[in-house]
Amino acid sequence: MTTTEPPAAKTGEDAACCGHAHGHGPGSGAEAPETPRERVNRRWNEILQETRVTQTGVQILFGFLLSVAFTPTFRQLETLDRGIYVTTVVLGAAATASLIAPVSIHRFLSGQRMKDEVVEAAGRLMMCGMVLLALTIGCTLLLILRFVVPGVLAEVLVGTVMLWFGLCWYALPLRLRRRADRRSRTARDA
Repeated sequence: MTTTEPPAAKTGEDAACCGHAHGHGPGSGAEAPETPRERVNRRWNEILQETRVTQTGVQILFGFLLSVAFTPTFRQLETLDRGIYVTTVVLGAAATASLIAPVSIHRFLSGQRMKDEVVEAAGRLMMCGMVLLALTIGCTLLLILRFVVPGVLAEVLVGTVMLWFGLCWYALPLRLRRRADRRSRTARDA
């Protein structure tokens, strides 16, 4: 299960399968085909890098949220704002759990020859954690902007920012994925 496993020897079938499945056929100018073991190792390393980035952000945000309750201004918050705060802290805790979970899963299952399952579970937890992180950021913005900006402008600004998150974090990747799938199907049909 370690990421330092030596790559398995490529067989003609593995290379052809992997090259075809990812649109990396010979002479396409793309990356060389990879074996299933190389693929799972690459995916695991990518998840580790993504986890490092998101863990830092969620931990800083969560630490900030925890400190808010101990400020003198916190006592002045209205009931709705306290509800938003509690929701934000719970979302932040859930995001932290989801984004740190791949480390725990890896530690518990290390050496069990379950890397495919670990990578799949870690990928799903990362996606869940990203949704929770976006919601935490949105609620944090709402809490701060309700305190700073008068009227419904706070909600409008938060809605705009959340729309931007949705476009950057979800819509754009899905669009790029669909485009790659279409390109792959076109190349396969040709």
